[in-house]
Amino acid sequence: MLKVEYHGHSCVQLSDGEHSLIIDPFLTDNPAAVADPDSIRVQHVLLTHAHTDHIQNAVQIAKANDATLIAIHELATYMSWQGIKTKDMNIGGKLSLGFAELQMVQAFHSSGIIDHGKQEIVYAGMPAGFIIRWNGHTILHAGDTNLFLDMKLIGERNAIDLAFLPIGDLFTMGPEDAAVAAEWLRAKLVVPVHYDTFELIRQDGGAFVDLLQARGIEGKALRPGEQITLD
Repeated sequence: MLKVEYHGHSCVQLSDGEHSLIIDPFLTDNPAAVADPDSIRVQHVLLTHAHTDHIQNAVQIAKANDATLIAIHELATYMSWQGIKTKDMNIGGKLSLGFAELQMVQAFHSSGIIDHGKQEIVYAGMPAGFIIRWNGHTILHAGDTNLFLDMKLIGERNAIDLAFLPIGDLFTMGPEDAAVAAEWLRAKLVVPVHYDTFELIRQDGGAFVDLLQARGIEGKALRPGEQITLD
């Protein structure tokens, strides 16, 4: 059994009852979030890339839980300077957590930490996604990405039970490209993320599910705070 909770935007928490991890925690400035960062209990924090809407509460949650933050090498190094435990990896690599295995896969986006006061941008490595193998389930969090042909290869090499795909457009792929991505990835269930948080990425999650259904793919648009269970 694996419990999946959607916290809004691209933030997802997975738990088997004993172990838990959170991906891209963005809660404080997320107008749709219903969870308080102080209520999150996890052993690991995963980051797909360094934009504020994916890392805002990462250090806070890691410190409160004495959790290990996992990210691409440059971002993990930067985060280690904030006084938290980190584990770095890179695209294509695998990492065992004991109870689950992670594999970092590519995403096409950008990644950097922007200091508006200093007018500086800190390079934070390449953006990425995660394949998570846990309790017999294979889950893909694609991170922020566009549609790219190697999604077919990822789908061919992994029996994906659940995929989280961005649909917001403007900063990531939109619903039409995300539907093609879902088809290429061969996911059994697709949940849209990275949409509706702000006006610039307003999309209709139900309409996206209809696009998937027309392709013979099951989709489910979750509300922030909503949970599903993988048996």
